[in-house]
Amino acid sequence: MSNRNSQANKQAARDRLRAERERQVKKDRMRRQLTVGGAIVAVLAIAGGIGVAVANSGGGGGAEASAGSSEVWAKAAKAKLAKPAHTTGKNGTSIVIGKSDAKHTLSLFEDARCPGCANFEQNVGEQVQKDIKSGKYKASFHLGTFLDANLKGTGSKNALSALGAALNVDQDAFLKYKQALYSKEYHPDETGPDKFADDKYLIKVADTVPALKGNAAFQKALKAGTYDRWALEMSDAFNSVKDVTSTPTIKLDDTVLGTDSPQGKVAPSTLAAFNSLVAKAMKS
Repeated sequence: MSNRNSQANKQAARDRLRAERERQVKKDRMRRQLTVGGAIVAVLAIAGGIGVAVANSGGGGGAEASAGSSEVWAKAAKAKLAKPAHTTGKNGTSIVIGKSDAKHTLSLFEDARCPGCANFEQNVGEQVQKDIKSGKYKASFHLGTFLDANLKGTGSKNALSALGAALNVDQDAFLKYKQALYSKEYHPDETGPDKFADDKYLIKVADTVPALKGNAAFQKALKAGTYDRWALEMSDAFNSVKDVTSTPTIKLDDTVLGTDSPQGKVAPSTLAAFNSLVAKAMKS
């Protein structure tokens, strides 16, 4: 689970992040033997790879080949806004996928570099896609980039811009690409290199998605940073949701799905827990 908070807590967040990095070395040894069963702070020793980070995301970032310079993101903030297809609302920051007559809405708040989000997607992501197709609920996606500030780099913003390029192809490409980015094979370690800042790496991941494999339009949009400005708008929209303080946060309608912890509700990290919480929320 990754947390964000006020500017005043930044220093404390850095201290916790340094301590977490030290613990990560020990947790990596355990990963060879243990299966990640729950992305919660209370069991970090078991659910390796979950980072707690607190900061405001605020500002620059974009899809640049690999340098990911702040200058490129500053330029993106002033660029003309290009909205991907299949978006609505002000600045195209509303992404809703599913049957329009679905009675319920599942809202997912995630950051591309978030290890807890990767854990959720690896365990629950396919079920979410099945539920969307069956009409059990439609899904609303809220994507942030605050981990770029916490961990340094531009990978969250660059991946979000790439997701915009995928969404412009079609909704299924967006869902499958997001799934690939969060997969065990391609999701970068929290304390490792900022792989998502590299367009070549994002294209490599995209080539595992049939609709994006060798897709010249997708690659051109990514390399040109067509949806960089949109990625910043998405990030700003994410930051404006004040009751979301960590990622992943999963809501069914107005109910936050998860278990209580000192940091708030922790999203379900197993399929059984997710299905149980969804069923309970639908009855309430």
